[in-house]
Amino acid sequence: MFIPKDEKRGPTLSVVQDSSRTAIADPNELTLQFEQYRRELTGYSYRMLGSSSEAEDAVQETFIRAWRGFDRFEGRAALRSWLYRIATNVCFDMLNGRERRARPMDLGPSQEPVIANLNTLPEVTWIEPVPTGLVVPEGDPADVAVARESIRLAFVAALQHLPPRQRAVLVLCEVLRWQASEVAELLETTVASVNSALQRARATLDTHDTAKASSAELGAADQELLARYVKAFEAYDMEALTSLIQEDATQSMPPFDLWLRGLPDIMTWWFGPGIGCKGSRLVPTVSANGSPAYGQYKPAADGGFEPWALQVLEIDDGRIGEMTFFLDTDTVFPLFNLPPRLEL
Repeated sequence: MFIPKDEKRGPTLSVVQDSSRTAIADPNELTLQFEQYRRELTGYSYRMLGSSSEAEDAVQETFIRAWRGFDRFEGRAALRSWLYRIATNVCFDMLNGRERRARPMDLGPSQEPVIANLNTLPEVTWIEPVPTGLVVPEGDPADVAVARESIRLAFVAALQHLPPRQRAVLVLCEVLRWQASEVAELLETTVASVNSALQRARATLDTHDTAKASSAELGAADQELLARYVKAFEAYDMEALTSLIQEDATQSMPPFDLWLRGLPDIMTWWFGPGIGCKGSRLVPTVSANGSPAYGQYKPAADGGFEPWALQVLEIDDGRIGEMTFFLDTDTVFPLFNLPPRLEL
C-alpha cells in the first residue's frame, strides 16, 4: 500500500480489524475525512480535465469508489494518498478516448474582427472557468501561490496537450510537490518512468505560453486599474479603455472559436460587431482561475439587464493583457453565484 513520507499527506484513518475485512470505526468520521480533501481533489481533477463541472463529478465518483472499496483500505496508508490514487484512475477513465479541451487560441490563429468569423463549437471543446476558492486550499502562502498559478487558464489549457499519465505526473510532482517515488507508487510504475514522463511533460509545456501574466493576489494598483476598467467599460469610453489594455492584448469568447490579438482589433470588435455590449453593467464576483472576474449584463429589450458573459481578466505589467468572455451564462453564472438578471 502507498505510504508517502511527507507529513502533509494526511492522517491515517481510525479503523478496526476483524477476521474478514477492515471495518469502519465510525461512518460519520469517514465522511468527514473524505470531505476535508474535497477542495484539493477538485483542484487536481480540474487540472486533469479542464472542466469545473467534470472535476466535481470526478470527486463525487472518487468518494463513491472509496466507499465501495473501503474494505480494501487497510488503514496503513494515508487516506489522502489513497483518495488521490482513486481520483487519478477516475480522471483517466473520463479522459479515455476524448478530445482535449482548449481555448480558442489553441485551435488556430487570430482572425479579423468581423462577424462572419464567428463559429460556434460544442461546449465540450472548451476549457471551463472555475472559482479559485473551489480548487485552491488554504495553507502556506507559497503553496497557495503555486496552486493559483497552476489553475490559470493558459496553464490548464497547456496541460491538456499532455497525455493523461504525463499530466498526472506533472501535476503531482510540480504542483502538489510529491516525490517521484510517491508518484511511482501511485501510478504503479518506476521512479525512472516518472522522471522520464516529467521531463517530457516539461518539454511540452515549454512550447506553450503559460507565464505571461500573474495570478498573484491583487495589489492596490491592480485594484485601481480594475475599478477604472469597470467604469470605462460601462461608459464604453474608447479612450479610457485604450489606456487600460495592453497593445498586444488578446480576447476570446467561448463557445466561439474567433479570438482577437491586439488592441486595434479588440476596439474594432467592441465598436463594431460587439456594439451590443454598450451600456452593459459589470458585477464583480469571486476570482476565476486565480484572476479577477465579472458578470457582464447587457441591456435587455424589456428593461433591466440580461446575462451576457463572465469576463475573466488577466493583468500584465500594470495593464489588462488578456480578456476571456465565457458566454455560456446558464452554466457559469450559477457557478459564480451571479444573479440571473439585473433590474434597473
